[in-house]
Amino acid sequence: MVQRILSTVTLWLVVGGSLWFFRTNGALVLIALISLFTLREFYQLMRAIGYTPFDKLGLFFGTLITLAPWVEAQFHRPAHPLLALATVVFAVRLLGERTPENRVESLCSTIFGLVYISLLMQYLTRIITPLPADTISANGRLLLCLWVVVVAKFCDMGALLTGLAIGKHKMSPLISPKKTWEGAVGGVIFSMITGATIAHFARDVFPAHMTPVVAALIAAPIAVLGIVADLVESVIKRRANAKDSGATIPGIGGMFDLSDSILLAAPVGYFLFGLP
Repeated sequence: MVQRILSTVTLWLVVGGSLWFFRTNGALVLIALISLFTLREFYQLMRAIGYTPFDKLGLFFGTLITLAPWVEAQFHRPAHPLLALATVVFAVRLLGERTPENRVESLCSTIFGLVYISLLMQYLTRIITPLPADTISANGRLLLCLWVVVVAKFCDMGALLTGLAIGKHKMSPLISPKKTWEGAVGGVIFSMITGATIAHFARDVFPAHMTPVVAALIAAPIAVLGIVADLVESVIKRRANAKDSGATIPGIGGMFDLSDSILLAAPVGYFLFGLP
């Protein structure tokens, strides 16, 4: 537990320092690294299951897909066909580099990783990428991105503390035995309070409609989906017979263990913010 706390504090210091000193560019680097390491661990889990994804080229395409909105804004070149292009490349490679017994699994696991991780993480990039006709500042976008991450991750914290205190009814004993319904409710409430608090102090840079009440309401579905995403990762790890997705972060596990709740939260946050 001590190691977990130390790692958590260190990670938040790194994130805070990167955003404070490097702003949008720092956030882009962090998002790209989180996406890259999460996808890498996902492919490792697929190999543990017995599949053979095209991991090296998948990581290359995955990073490009995650950063696509920024590439479009900077170079005025459409980057949305990247997922389709990756699918074409892997379909061609499939015929000559995999055996009949694992061709379907190789293609499916590779593409699913790009969709579930790289494409969903792309929405964090969409949130922070400034656009010419913006009515919100670059710092406002940066804080909205941080808001999504904090709301999703603080649900984990609230659920853990509430579950330890009063948790009795198991939510999904076959997938994640430690999760309780009481913990889930506590996590959602914790996220709503956190989201409203941040919106109050960031009201000068947030969009005008992002009042504390609206922020609390938006935080609720994001928190719920964070719990769902955590369960999805648990399903994948159980299929791979793995306790953690990796050992990248001492006391926590892998990057996938850290980023899981953000994956479903990012696109929902983007849509609910009403950003272009």
